[in-house]
Amino acid sequence: MVRPKKFLGQHFLKDQNIAGRIVDSLKINPANIILEIGPGMGVLTQFLVKKENASLYLSEIDRESIAYLKDHFPLLKDRILEGDFLQMDLNDKFKNDIDIIGNFPYNISSQIFFKVLDHRNQVMQVVCMLQKEVADRLAAQHGNKTYGILSVLLQAYYDIEYLFKVPPGVFFPPPKVMSAVIRLKRNTRTELGCDEVLFKKLVKQGFNNRRKTLRNALKSLNLPAQFLTHPLLDKRAEQLAVSDFIFLTQSVEQSGYAIR
Repeated sequence: MVRPKKFLGQHFLKDQNIAGRIVDSLKINPANIILEIGPGMGVLTQFLVKKENASLYLSEIDRESIAYLKDHFPLLKDRILEGDFLQMDLNDKFKNDIDIIGNFPYNISSQIFFKVLDHRNQVMQVVCMLQKEVADRLAAQHGNKTYGILSVLLQAYYDIEYLFKVPPGVFFPPPKVMSAVIRLKRNTRTELGCDEVLFKKLVKQGFNNRRKTLRNALKSLNLPAQFLTHPLLDKRAEQLAVSDFIFLTQSVEQSGYAIR
């Protein structure tokens, strides 16, 4: 038995049916590596090892969990990557495409997704359980108040499906919030067709002042005067789809704006 550690954000899932549903939500591609993040005591691992044609690796930072996994899953002992996933060089570790699965610690879930974005040409799929509030935000469409920075950045490269909710009582210890399971699947977009640094800058600046129209929210960027009449600037950031932000970025570029 592994003791859940608060500083690692550990809440161990104890419901076998939900664990099975999470694993079944992953579409197995024999050509891809499956990387489970934070397996803990292997509640998902036990189902993953039964999947045919699944090339499974585990990423775990907790030494007590690592010892438990090596003892209970001896065939995987050479496939346990010990250390912090956020510091891991995925390109160095794996030459294949990767599908990620896991019960993500609430305190680093956003950081995990930013790493996924950094490796979007290698990470083809993500099935994960995380705080419901974050799941709602990632899957939200434009026009929704929960739609935000990470919604836009992830949806630029991934199709996101909200799968199902998970109550606190199926964890040990139970968290104080609801959880949810989502699936991210890499879309066909290989590039944005605009300057990605500028795209991110406009998205972040727009949502950091989300109650303002974009004309006011982006004022500190000192955009060219001729661009300030653009009709999209009459809207707030949450009203723009990913394609709108791409078009907006292209329009800013065409106006001669240089990133400062």
